[in-house]
Amino acid sequence: MKNLLENNEVAELSNELIYRHYLMNRGKIRELFCEMTLAEYIALHMIASESKSSIIYEGRTYLKDLSDKMQMTIRQTSKMITELKDRGLVLWSHDGSGKEGTYVTITDTGSSLLARQEACLKDYYGKVIEAFGKENLIKLLQMMKQLDTVMTSKIEEMEVSEENDRDDGIDE
Repeated sequence: MKNLLENNEVAELSNELIYRHYLMNRGKIRELFCEMTLAEYIALHMIASESKSSIIYEGRTYLKDLSDKMQMTIRQTSKMITELKDRGLVLWSHDGSGKEGTYVTITDTGSSLLARQEACLKDYYGKVIEAFGKENLIKLLQMMKQLDTVMTSKIEEMEVSEENDRDDGIDE
């Protein structure tokens, strides 16, 4: 890879990627979320989707599954779900004594809020897709998924390498 790109090209491209990521997460997108955060929207959307499609779990979204899907710790997920529960957007229950798992379901209030947020996002993103082009967006999303896969694998390779380096230091 280093043969393909000069060090300054790698730096320039990585800085642009970091800057674009920063703008996407920090910029005007936040203004589209008036009544909830982006993470809360994603969580409610996942919970609502599970409630419509889950035959096995009877509409329940288990905290562990939500945590895994959102790539958050159980503690972070629990804190967010507590806040959603306190606002009346989800119900938080458990199987048996609770050791079998805790799960959430969306309330009618949560469904209404989610519907309002989705309408706002559909309006905005409908205009974006019209201007950018549906095919362009599909290609971009496919490429972003590929990039995410590559980035994740490189991070995992670095972690394994660091772990091996620590293990080699112990043996000496």
